Amino acid sequence: MALDKPLDDAFDYLWSEELIGNPSLGMIVEVPFGRSRAVGVIVEVSNHTDIELSKLKRVEAIAPLPSLDRKIFALAKFASQYYVHGFGETIVPAIPKWWRTAGHWERGLGVSKGSKDYTKSAPQIQDQIICPEQLNQHQNEALKSLCAHDAKAFKTIFLNGVTGSGKTAVYLNYLDHVLRNNKDAQALILLPEINLTPQLERRIRSHIPHAEMVVLHSGLTDKQRAVAWHAAITGKARIILGTRLSILTPIPNLAVIVVDEEHDGSFKQQEGLGYSARDLAVWRAKNEDIPIVLSSATPSLETWQAVKVGRYEEIKLTERINHAEMPAVELVQIQQSDKGLTMSPRMKQALHDNYQKGRQALVFVNRRGFAPVLACVTCGWLSDCKDCSGYTVMHRRLGLRNVPALCCHHCGLVKPIPRACPKCGDSDLLPLGRGTQKLEEQLHEIAPQAKILRVDADTARTGKQSEALFTQIHQGDADIIVGTQMLSKGHDYQNIGLVCVLDADARLYSNDYRAPELLFAQLIQVAGRAGRSGGERAKMLIETRYPNDAVYQHLMSYDVAGFMQYLAKERHDAGLPPFTYHALIHAESKQMSSAIEFLSSAKEFLNKNAPTKKEVTCFDPVPKSLSRVGGKDRAQLLIEAINRAQLQAQLNALDAYMRGQSNGRVSKKGAVRWSIERDPLLI
Repeated sequence: MALDKPLDDAFDYLWSEELIGNPSLGMIVEVPFGRSRAVGVIVEVSNHTDIELSKLKRVEAIAPLPSLDRKIFALAKFASQYYVHGFGETIVPAIPKWWRTAGHWERGLGVSKGSKDYTKSAPQIQDQIICPEQLNQHQNEALKSLCAHDAKAFKTIFLNGVTGSGKTAVYLNYLDHVLRNNKDAQALILLPEINLTPQLERRIRSHIPHAEMVVLHSGLTDKQRAVAWHAAITGKARIILGTRLSILTPIPNLAVIVVDEEHDGSFKQQEGLGYSARDLAVWRAKNEDIPIVLSSATPSLETWQAVKVGRYEEIKLTERINHAEMPAVELVQIQQSDKGLTMSPRMKQALHDNYQKGRQALVFVNRRGFAPVLACVTCGWLSDCKDCSGYTVMHRRLGLRNVPALCCHHCGLVKPIPRACPKCGDSDLLPLGRGTQKLEEQLHEIAPQAKILRVDADTARTGKQSEALFTQIHQGDADIIVGTQMLSKGHDYQNIGLVCVLDADARLYSNDYRAPELLFAQLIQVAGRAGRSGGERAKMLIETRYPNDAVYQHLMSYDVAGFMQYLAKERHDAGLPPFTYHALIHAESKQMSSAIEFLSSAKEFLNKNAPTKKEVTCFDPVPKSLSRVGGKDRAQLLIEAINRAQLQAQLNALDAYMRGQSNGRVSKKGAVRWSIERDPLLI
């Protein structure tokens, strides 16, 4: 039995004669575990055990579900091995929480005639349907190339299209082709974020009405997700639209996978099993011998490199729909001494002119809240968080609170704004920097007649709230939209005539080696929201102190290929991914010294005992860039290799060593909680 426990072993149980039928691989059952009960998956059936029969407990109940098939077992086993995570910790959490509660099994789903059908919870709004006859020449050529592939053979295809070129219409017509030619076929579509699902859900329901669809993401209730998951694993749902966890959903008749916005970092799970849904999707397609389509206007360097060496096939869409042009980019240089407290005169004038033309404007700043930090002008005190090494952010309003507050975006601590400096008692406290709330106030002053709409994690806390905001934008009920990266991804706005980007440099120079790649992709995506309906060419204004940086220079001409070549050379010369492979050993403890000591012992073990040490580098343990979160000190150990197999051998040996020093994943000495992460986004 595989259970969701931080142990590397399966557990032996006896089959109960009172249960109907015989045990089988993949069966989901309830068993006693310690003083409680747990739901697990049968991974082996045998008539032999090394444990005394009198010590074994019996299986108590069977879930009314199909057994998990061997294909999902293979995927979970690969993910478990590659990401150095327990098999039970990999496969069991992928089962919806509702189905992991045995008390629900007798009642069943309760979906009967006259009851609510959670698989059709989205509003049935007809969206624009673009059938093959309506595609332009480039789209038709792309569709023909997709349909020419054998639907029963593995192939990784990168659909590379500029923003607004109609990539979604192409792959929806391709999915329709696949599903119509195989009445039992199922398709999986992965999106990076929840707020992108409502728009695409409507388009799919309108475009492929003959195929039942379900949506899977963390924004659903436990019951909704259980119903959708059941429809997927029984083959009832022919289209499964979901976020990253959907990649581990059993889909018996899977015929094709689409990964939209494949470059997006949200496909990487940051806690627990640190998997990349995009990478697992490619492995799953290969294992099940089916085609997979990766779609993006700004490919990740890993995908671009795979195309370059011939592992992926590329299909290009080089023109936008209706011959619309990408917005003209203008760099607004600001001085080093500028604190960024006010918008530049050039941007103010551009916003005024755009409003007079009756077009919408998008103002982008990747910081929510009012100001990143509150400061005392007398003694220099800053609004730090007592439990983290970061600062609390000032909010004018926060959730249901209508009064100003300070909030830590790392641990969630919320506290009132002090009336005076806690350090010197001075009442003159100044908010430094600007977030979306501050910009919203400034925009009301710049354009008092305009309707201002703010879109960030504070105003769009739920799926319904975000959908309502995006509906306002599409219907023209907002003149100026100010927001974070939520605005930049995948949304098909039709009347954006101006894009203003503030504080772009904040993401350009950071401790993340991928910062230039991320910023370039983000700016291309933001630019792509403008000028989609054609007509007068839209504009994009970017405030920067470094106009000669490669990111901005390649952006001026939307030279994605040129920037990727520049980035590849820079990474190759520096020995960074995708030309090397990384793993991080994370450690957290109440004392930094305990975390560092634990990681130092791990490094010492690798240097002395691990196999295949050649061409593998283990760096010294160091505190993380954000060294304290939620009252715990955090450190990391970086391991680098030029070969995946060598890195895997090192991690397997290290995992066995650290488990021997621990109870689960907490060390016996120092109570250090640790984990291993493959292919980390941050080093």
